[in-house]
Amino acid sequence: MSSLRGIQQPELSKKLYKLIKTENHQVSAYETASRESQSVASQLSEWGETQDDAVSDISDKLGVLLAEIAEQEDLFAQHLEDSRGVLKQIRNTESSVQPTRNHKTKIQDEIQKLKYKEPTSTKLVTLEQELVRAEAQSLVAEAQLTNITRQKFKEAYDLHTAAIIERAEKQIMLAQQARRLVNLLDDTPTVPGEERPPFENSEAAREVLNDAEAGLRNYSPSIEPIHSAAGRLGVNAMPGSIEQEAAQPRIMQQAEEIVQSPQQETMGRGGQVMYPTSETSYVAA
Repeated sequence: MSSLRGIQQPELSKKLYKLIKTENHQVSAYETASRESQSVASQLSEWGETQDDAVSDISDKLGVLLAEIAEQEDLFAQHLEDSRGVLKQIRNTESSVQPTRNHKTKIQDEIQKLKYKEPTSTKLVTLEQELVRAEAQSLVAEAQLTNITRQKFKEAYDLHTAAIIERAEKQIMLAQQARRLVNLLDDTPTVPGEERPPFENSEAAREVLNDAEAGLRNYSPSIEPIHSAAGRLGVNAMPGSIEQEAAQPRIMQQAEEIVQSPQQETMGRGGQVMYPTSETSYVAA
């Protein structure tokens, strides 16, 4: 079914559909890594229970820190899913633009065929008027697509890169505390029959966990903000300062100029390299 959905995607949105699908596998991989890492941390604590007091105390607290490091993988996966959701908005817009492109190309083909077979047909005037309207619709759709694409692209990778930084900084902080903890264990060699001195770093080990907890609680990401002008975007993915009705005459005039241009008059399906023509239906992933 997944392969079928990919085939049914409009040509315009196929590449982004594939990227989003691959990211879904990526999210699942990070979630799996989190679960496996948490299992390892738990097993470390269980193993420590069979050891002497020092190793038992250190391994138990180390397991807590490793479990928290694993938790960051799960949080990272959630942020990736948020970023993936934003990319879907671009994909959906691409899919909605495809029929507009197909409709325009279909009219162009009909005009070229009619000019070849019946150059004096009165139907040409009707088709050319229809082409002007289709061109105007295309201009609006293409503007909406480029506006949505740029805005959502920045939003998606703002989330994505911020998540990478947060995970890295938190895991570094936790790993540094884990190293402090490991350093509390005395590994001085002993001779047979010699007893090790009692473990005297229990309080210091507890302080390491407190410091780690405080570090997470007070964490603030050190990221450079990504600036956006998305606030200027109004309804219908057009600049908020532009009224759709007021802009319509200008759009129609531009559409007429495009349709009447010499290049447009000779362009049929074979020369239409800018607009894909596969008439496929969109199925949401």
